[in-house]
Amino acid sequence: MPGPTVVIGTAGHIDHGKTALLRALTGIDADRLPEERARGMTIDVGYAHLTDEDGVELDFVDVPGHDRLIGNMLVGAGEIDAAMLVVAADDGPRPQTLEHLQLLDALGIDDGVAVVTKTDLVDPGRVADVAADVSALLAETSLHGVPVLEASSLTGEGLAHLRSVLRSLGDAIRSRALGSHGPTRLAIDRVFSPKGRGVVVTGSLRGGRIQTGASLRREPGGDTLRVRAVQAHGASREHHDGGRAALNVAGDAAGSLRRGDVLTTGAGIGGTERLLVELRRPAALGRAVIWPPRAAARLRLHIGTANLAATLRRIRGTDAVGLLALGEPIATFTRDRGVLREPASGAVFAGIRVLDLAPPRGVSRRRMTLDRLLALRTALESPVDAAVDDALVELHGARVASRTLVLARDVAEALEAAAIEAVVAHHAAEPLSPGLPLPRARAALLRRLRSLATIERGQLDVATAEVARRLDDLVRAGRLVRRGEVLRDPALGGDGSGELAAAMDRLEVALDVPAPPSLAAAAAEAGCPRDGVRALLADARLIRLGPDLAWSTRMYYQLAGVALERARSEPLTPAALRDATGTSRKFVLAILEDLDRRGILQRTPEGHIPGPRAPRPELV
Repeated sequence: MPGPTVVIGTAGHIDHGKTALLRALTGIDADRLPEERARGMTIDVGYAHLTDEDGVELDFVDVPGHDRLIGNMLVGAGEIDAAMLVVAADDGPRPQTLEHLQLLDALGIDDGVAVVTKTDLVDPGRVADVAADVSALLAETSLHGVPVLEASSLTGEGLAHLRSVLRSLGDAIRSRALGSHGPTRLAIDRVFSPKGRGVVVTGSLRGGRIQTGASLRREPGGDTLRVRAVQAHGASREHHDGGRAALNVAGDAAGSLRRGDVLTTGAGIGGTERLLVELRRPAALGRAVIWPPRAAARLRLHIGTANLAATLRRIRGTDAVGLLALGEPIATFTRDRGVLREPASGAVFAGIRVLDLAPPRGVSRRRMTLDRLLALRTALESPVDAAVDDALVELHGARVASRTLVLARDVAEALEAAAIEAVVAHHAAEPLSPGLPLPRARAALLRRLRSLATIERGQLDVATAEVARRLDDLVRAGRLVRRGEVLRDPALGGDGSGELAAAMDRLEVALDVPAPPSLAAAAAEAGCPRDGVRALLADARLIRLGPDLAWSTRMYYQLAGVALERARSEPLTPAALRDATGTSRKFVLAILEDLDRRGILQRTPEGHIPGPRAPRPELV
């Protein structure tokens, strides 16, 4: 069957005939547990499907109607495309009818159908009255305007029309690119181990195709699993495009899979313990609604197939957005929807939509202005992911994309201004200096970037590369001048002080000998100030091995080359290197220690031999 399958969830009060209606429609008994059949009520989520003559399929999720089993109801409702509200004609709307409607409204479910069942038990006038009551209730929710039908599971009256309406509903949903939103994922609602088959998981597949042999990532956690087999509606398939699915999976993490975990491929979904969410006020339906939401409220979050503790924190200036601190990591994605409930009363607190899986932390939280939050909400209404990415960049100040850091415009401008200010300030503080050493410039800009934007610890290498790139851009644009490893203000003209450059040259010559004078004495003799010494080191014209010991780079590598050549012939002793270079023990010990530390040489009882990082002879 081509394309994804539409998933429709039942809703309604206990004993209003949801499971019987599905059995009459599909021929499948969704009460799969012996306890359910014995007690005559749905305890956990059940499943059924309907196949039309042309092969088009509909999936059904049958949820519990009992008030103590609302958590199980939300396991099914969290992964549906449409709802089928069931109300018995002899009973009319009851408490769980209203509660289920509130939950569907909080989830933003706006496709569906209502069915007044058990019409064989009452007169037509009663059926009409109940249908009118149901229409009035629906008018207050996201399901306003959906058709209200009448049917009897016992006599079959109205079932043909209901099938036709359900088919039209499925076609309409499928025409809107069903399942294309969000990453490819399957939120696990059941895990079991049939004898001889290993681990099998079930759930509603969304966002793309899964096929036999595919590798999936388990979130939260990141563990890799392999799909050994795919089944849909009891039949094996090479692949499945969407809807109810069972996957036989293998991998080290297979034995620890549980309800609430998500199997996914690619990017876009991940584990998190913090969420930035949009809050949706639930329909009242004659019940008290606490609004605006209380700060620091302890709640239960139902999202996908997960159910966990959450604490809500308000954001100043708006009732429509909040921060959730979660009791444990969950897997979710931007645009995902869920429900917050009061743990004690079970009352619907709010519907939520995920805005950000990693809300700004620390100083970058000040970027969470009302304008930026509203812009993110607006972007989420667009099917274009780039609009959401841009809004998240504005919210955080930065975002990692393809191993590069994308900066918000104000952050980029502030960073460039900080670079120029740092160079100008360096010239003012040290007028004889040839410029600000690049390592200092990069370190200062990285600190500035972290004060402007959300930069996680694992993103520091990407942020460092972005800082270097921004400095290169300023040099190319002529806003800074680079001389070797220093940056200079172009407004000062030239490449630096001629007098300082001459002093630096004199110092380099003074240290270009096997046994150099002390660095301090040589600098004083050459008239080279501290800034000149730093510039020579930054330009790699000098190599310093101690506080007061340095060589010209040319001379150091000449001495190191002699040491390595001798070590290749026989273990090298300090005395042998001293005699070969005409220096003293103080100098050769410093060189040998440096070469040992870098792995060029390796010390043994007999002497120094080539180390693990020594270049091959043909490369020397």
